[in-house]
Amino acid sequence: MQITETLVEILVIRHGETDWNKDRRLQGHLDIALNAEGQRQAQALASWLAHESLDAIFSSDMQRTQQTAAPLARASGIAVQLDAGLRERCYGALEGLCRPEIKSRFPSAYAALDQRDVDMRYPAGAPPDSHIAETLNEFFQRTTAALHRIVDLAKSQQSQQSHRRIAIITHGGVLDCFYRYALNIPLVRHRDFDIFNASINRMAWDGRQLRITGWGDVEHLQAQSLDEVDR
Repeated sequence: MQITETLVEILVIRHGETDWNKDRRLQGHLDIALNAEGQRQAQALASWLAHESLDAIFSSDMQRTQQTAAPLARASGIAVQLDAGLRERCYGALEGLCRPEIKSRFPSAYAALDQRDVDMRYPAGAPPDSHIAETLNEFFQRTTAALHRIVDLAKSQQSQQSHRRIAIITHGGVLDCFYRYALNIPLVRHRDFDIFNASINRMAWDGRQLRITGWGDVEHLQAQSLDEVDR
């Protein structure tokens, strides 16, 4: 008997707006909350997706993603499953700074950031937020491994189904990795695609490859969302 591979539809959603998004500051592993607009976006997202039949909701364990996921979880009656592998890249000492500040205080790090140096490890943050920065390569490996882990978990739950639809609430940098992974775009290439706050980005995993089926949908927000800081 032929075994049919489970198709997993994936709604990858960037968290709602934060004040640091407005200021274009690197958030990384710093746990920043949604602002009032971000909370509105989270509610709009939940209302828009109310008609979608979701089987599972996964989220980064950061405050801004959990706050984005919460209204959707309530509307769908599904508990959010947290995964630290979905966190934003750790930028070490660069976290909390905007680009002009990085250029002034860490000129070599700024050059590496601007050039998308895949092996550059930025200085560690100062206590109490002394995070060890990740290279871009490490970040890519972590996030794509998390994606595979989540897809495998989604397939294993109620495995008699041949089709699953899940939502993943995560960060702009993670969406960047997923997009490049699906289209085999080198990490060093500068981004030429949009990543908006609270956007709905549709992907599908058929057991062999990840495909993009829709990207950058913000119709539900009725206003322009902020793009990722490193565009």
